Amino acid sequence: MKKILKVDNPNDYAQFVDAPVLHPLLSIIHYDELQPFRHSLNNYGVYGLFIQRQFPNTLSYGMKTLQVSDASIIAVEPGQIGGLEDNGERISLSGWVVMWSPELLHGSELEQTIDHYQFFSYFFASSLLMEPDEWLSITQLVTQMRQEAVSNDDSPALRRILLAYLHLLLEYCNRIYQRQILEEDTGSDDLLKRFRDLLQRYFRENRQLTLGLPTVAYCASELAYSPSYFGDIVHKATGGTAIGYIHNYVINQSKSLLMKGHNISETSRLLGFDFPHHFTRLFKKTTGITPSEFLGK
Repeated sequence: MKKILKVDNPNDYAQFVDAPVLHPLLSIIHYDELQPFRHSLNNYGVYGLFIQRQFPNTLSYGMKTLQVSDASIIAVEPGQIGGLEDNGERISLSGWVVMWSPELLHGSELEQTIDHYQFFSYFFASSLLMEPDEWLSITQLVTQMRQEAVSNDDSPALRRILLAYLHLLLEYCNRIYQRQILEEDTGSDDLLKRFRDLLQRYFRENRQLTLGLPTVAYCASELAYSPSYFGDIVHKATGGTAIGYIHNYVINQSKSLLMKGHNISETSRLLGFDFPHHFTRLFKKTTGITPSEFLGK
C-alpha cells in the first residue's frame, strides 16, 4: 500500500512540513523558511497552489507522472492525489504553497466561480509557467496575503480580505492558463474530468429528483466502462473509491445549500436522498460532524 498523507484541512500539510499555522481554513507556507522535510503523496480535501522555483524531478498527478517546469504553479482541488511518496529522503524547496478549505468559500462569489478555473482539473497536464514579472507579482501578492493572516485574528472581515487575495491570485493563474492553452494541444479529456463533468451535469439537470443519488454503476455506464474497471481506475487516480468520490461531491453540494439557508430536510430532498436521516448519516460519515453542527459553527 502506498503511504498517502490525507490533507483534509490546509494545516494538515503545514504541520507535516513543520510550517506555522496561520488560519483555521487557510495555510500559506514559504518553503525557503523551512528545515528540510520529507516527500509526501497527498490526498487533497482542499484547494491548493504550489508556486515554486523548483519541483522534484517527477511528480505523481492522478494517473500521470508530471514533468514540471521551474518557476511555475501546480493547482490541486478536493478529490485529487499528487506528490511523491515518502521514501525517507529529506528535501529543501524554494517557493510558496497556498492551501484553503472549501469551507472558506461558502457563501462567496468565488464559490460560484471556482469551477471556471480549468487549471485545477486533472486533464490539464502541465504546470503554469510564469514569466519573471509574473513570478514577482504573484509572490508579492502571496507575501501580502500572509501578512494579513499573521497580523489579524480570524473574523468575517479578514476572511473577505483573504478571499479577495485568492480571487486575484486565481486570475493571475487563469491568465497564464489561457496563454498556455493557445500554445499547446491539451489532448483528450481525462477520466476524472469527465467523471466530475458528469456529476455536475447530473445535478444541474436535476436528475437526482427522479433517479436519486448517482451510483457508481450509472456513472460507469455513462462513461462507457464496466463498474469494476471504472472503480479500479478511480482508485488508482485518487486513492479512494468511486462511491467515495460521488459522496464527497454530494456533501460539498449540500454545504453550499445549507449555507444558502436551506434546512436539512430541504437539502436532503434537493440532493435526491430518500430520507433526511440518510443525508445526516452520510454527512457525518464524510465530514465527522452532523449538518446541525456544521450550521452551528
